[in-house]
Amino acid sequence: MKKNKILLIEDEEILRFTFKSFLLKKGYEVFSAENYEIAVDILCSNDVDLIIADILLGKHSGIDILKTVKEKKLKSPVVLITGQPSIETASDSVRLGAYDYLTKPVDKQTLLKVTELALQHKILLDEKDRIEAEKEKYRSEMETIFRSVQEGIITVDMHMRIQTANRAVQEVCRLTPNHIIGMQYDDLPFKCMHACRDIVENTIKTKKEIRSLQVECRHDERDKQIVDLTGSPLLNSSGHFIGAALVIRDITKEHRLERELKKRFQFDNIVGRSEKMQEIYALLEDLTDSTTTVLITGESGTGKELVAGALHYKSARGQKPFIKVNCSALSESILESELFGHVKGSFTGAIRDKIGRFEMANGGSILLDEIGDISPNIQKKLLRVLQEKEIERVGDSKPIQLNVRVIVTTNKDLKEAARLNRFREDLYYRLKVIELALPPLRERIEDIPMLIDHFIKRFNIQFNKNIIKISDDAKQRMLIYSWPGNVRELEHAIEHAFVLCHDQIIKAHHLPSEIRLQPMGIKVWLSDPHNLDQERQQIISALKTAGGNKAKAAKILKIHRRTLYRKLSLHNIPATIE
Repeated sequence: MKKNKILLIEDEEILRFTFKSFLLKKGYEVFSAENYEIAVDILCSNDVDLIIADILLGKHSGIDILKTVKEKKLKSPVVLITGQPSIETASDSVRLGAYDYLTKPVDKQTLLKVTELALQHKILLDEKDRIEAEKEKYRSEMETIFRSVQEGIITVDMHMRIQTANRAVQEVCRLTPNHIIGMQYDDLPFKCMHACRDIVENTIKTKKEIRSLQVECRHDERDKQIVDLTGSPLLNSSGHFIGAALVIRDITKEHRLERELKKRFQFDNIVGRSEKMQEIYALLEDLTDSTTTVLITGESGTGKELVAGALHYKSARGQKPFIKVNCSALSESILESELFGHVKGSFTGAIRDKIGRFEMANGGSILLDEIGDISPNIQKKLLRVLQEKEIERVGDSKPIQLNVRVIVTTNKDLKEAARLNRFREDLYYRLKVIELALPPLRERIEDIPMLIDHFIKRFNIQFNKNIIKISDDAKQRMLIYSWPGNVRELEHAIEHAFVLCHDQIIKAHHLPSEIRLQPMGIKVWLSDPHNLDQERQQIISALKTAGGNKAKAAKILKIHRRTLYRKLSLHNIPATIE
C-alpha cells in the first residue's frame, strides 16, 4: 500500500524531530525541512500529499509556502502552525487556501487527527479533479462520441422533432430511444419536470451553445436526481444550422461529493467559518466519540436541533435511533408517559403497554428540546435516568436498564432558573457536563455571506431556479440587520426573496420589509482588515461629533442604536468617548 508523503517544515529542531517521529510511527513517509529554501527544493523533486509548516521560518513564513503552493498549482493541503496567532495571519491563511490553522502547543493527538483529516480532504480533491477532467473530456468529444457514452444524448431538428437518442437516455431519463425517435419533443412521455425542454428551445432560437445548467429532475422513478444539461447547435457538413443536441449527464454522485468537500467550513449541515463556529466545530469533533451528556444553549433559531443531530449522526451511534422530544409542547402527564412509557391500566386511557421515548432511543441518542420547561416531577425522574442509567415505566416498579446518550437544548438561562429554584440545581449540573453555547447570528456576521450562498443553493434546487447571487446593496442590508430570529430568520428571508425574484440576482426590494426598510448607515466590511479600521474610525468620529451621545451618533451613522451598541462591542470602542 502506498504511503502518504508529508512535508514537515519547522525551524525549531526539537519540534521538527518530535512531529516527525509522531508521523513516522503512524506509517507516513516524512520529508523534513528547516527553512523555506529546503522546503521548495523538496516540493520541486517530490509529489507530497500534505504540507505542515510553521508560520515563522526565518526570513520567510508559512504564508510564503502557501503562495508557492498556489503559484505551482500544487494540490497538497497546507496546515499552518503558529505560536503567535493573529487575525491577520489567520485571514491570510484562509484567503490563500490553508486547510487548517493550529496554535502551539500542538499535542500528538491533534497533529495526527488534523493530518488524517487533511489527507482525506486530499483524496476528495483528487477525486473531484478526476471527475472534472472526465467531464471536460466528454464535452469536448460530444460531437463524435455518441453510442457508448454514459451521458444521455438527444438530437432534434429545427422543429424540435427527435432525430436520434442514445442508449444512456433510457438509463438517465427512463425513455426508450427507439420509441421516441420521430416524436415531437413536447410529446415525449416524461416523468419529470421537463427542465431540459427550455435548453433545447433556447439552443434552437439562439443557435448558440448553452452549457452546464444543473437541475433537479424530480423524476417519479429517480429520487433527488441531479443532472447537468448542455445544449449545442448541430451543423451540417456545409456549416449550416440543422438543429440541436442535448447532453444529459447524471451528476447525482458528483453533487454529493461536492457537498462533502464543502464541509471544511461546515460540520454536517452547520455552516460558518467564523472563529466562534470553528470553536464549535472543534468541540463537536471531540464530542462525537463521547457518550457524555451535552447541554446545547442558544437563542431561538441558532440551530440547536441541527447541532444535536450532528452530534448523533457523526458519532458511533449514528446508525442507531435518534429520538426527539419537544418538552414544551406536552403537558406533564403526557410528557411523563412519552418519555418513560407506561403499563396497561396505570391510568385512565392506558389500554395497552406503551414503550417510552427513552426505550425507543436505546443504543442511540435522545434529544430533549426546551428542557427548561419541564416540571419538577419530570426533573426528578430525569435526574435518576442520568444517575442510574435506568427508567421505570409509569405504573410499574421494574427498572429498565438503558444505553442512551442524552442531548438537551434550551433557550433559557438554566443557571438563573436554578438560582431562583425554578429548576433543580443538581439536575442542572448533571446536564451541564459539556455545554455548547451557540452564538447568535449578530455575533458572527462574517458567516452571513456563506449562509446566504448556502441557502441560495438549497432553494435553487427546491424552487428550480438559477439565482446566482445577491446584490451588494441587498447583502449590506442583511449584514447590518440585527437578526433577532438568527439563522432561521435568515433562511426565511432568502426563501421570501426566492418567491419574489424572477431574475438571477436577488435585490434589496426582494427582501422582507424589516430588512429592506432599515436605515442604511455605515458599510459593513468583512474581508479587508484596513476597511474594518475605517469602520471603527467612522464610529469614533460620529461619537465625537455627537458629544458621546449614542442616540445622536446612531442618527449620524443612519443605523439603529442597537446596531451601534453591537459595533461598539465588536470594535472594543470605549463607551465614554466625547
